[in-house]
Amino acid sequence: MRSLDHLPKAHLHLHLEGAMRPATLAELAGERGERPPDSGGFTSFEDFGALYGIAARVVREGPRRNLLRLVREVVEDAAADGAVWIEPHLNPLTYEDDPDAALDVLDAVIDEGRRTGARLGVGFGILVFARRNADPSEAVLAARLAARRSDNGVVGFGLAGDEARHPPEPFAEAFAIARDAGLIPAPHAGEFAGPASVRAALDVLGARRIAHGVRAVEDPALLARLAAEGIVLDVCPTSNVALGVVASLAAHPLPRLLEAGVRCTLNADDPLLFGPGLLQEYETARTALALTDPQLATVARTSLEASGAPRAIVEDAVTRIDAWLDIPGQATAPPTQQACRPPDHKGLSATASQRLRDNL
Repeated sequence: MRSLDHLPKAHLHLHLEGAMRPATLAELAGERGERPPDSGGFTSFEDFGALYGIAARVVREGPRRNLLRLVREVVEDAAADGAVWIEPHLNPLTYEDDPDAALDVLDAVIDEGRRTGARLGVGFGILVFARRNADPSEAVLAARLAARRSDNGVVGFGLAGDEARHPPEPFAEAFAIARDAGLIPAPHAGEFAGPASVRAALDVLGARRIAHGVRAVEDPALLARLAAEGIVLDVCPTSNVALGVVASLAAHPLPRLLEAGVRCTLNADDPLLFGPGLLQEYETARTALALTDPQLATVARTSLEASGAPRAIVEDAVTRIDAWLDIPGQATAPPTQQACRPPDHKGLSATASQRLRDNL
């Protein structure tokens, strides 16, 4: 069977603070006299919120070295998972209210990511995101910050939070600024709201990639549109199960999305909260979702082609993906479906899930 850690891939849907290693969180929280909850087996929103809240504080309120350490470790983890490109999601305005100070934060993250990536052979870019639960004027500020670095480290612009409670129309100006700067428009949609939220992301925000988007499977006409327009869904199976978007891994719509011709990528979303990293999500797709190696190679190829990576990185990775497929393997036919047990996050109410997403 082909080794998935040798499959070149990009990681496109990853929240920076939510990608902290549990050991790093324990160490940095300890320095502040805080004790984080156990990072696995959550059964309540309180545990979720406590963990993410501590992770955010130790980075945002701590010395700059904490942020730089987080960036280094995120890139190191990407390299270990076989990624050749990574686009963490970051809102620098959650660190500094002043735009010039926030730009300094953004520059520090870009510099550290590139420096670590050069050492490990991983390309690095940032997707700046706005928060749905903040005033839309903040989104405009975030888009202007992103545009100032559109030719030097920022590759995309997103919108995070619960789309069921915060429709996209107030954020149209911010996305127009981002698109004019040549950034990839990649808002969250189709997670806590249904197909209408995906359609609105396309029509109102001009989305070319959609973080999640899995509920598009409920609307055959929308699926056909996504396939025809080449829209990419940055899918996170374990996150979807943990937050109740789908009932189980076995019920996850990723295979149906691919069968409908929709371009999809695999991602971890928030490994600190949900457990698996990028490589584990590929393993899950192979075992629990029975994706074949050619399908996994297509997903990996899409992740590079839909990214903000330089052309040289994309072309080299695609060549290596083709070479990976040329290796004799036993997984060209669907593997036996196996049970894959994600972290136990059952018991989160819909309201709790919404509050968690607002905190991201």
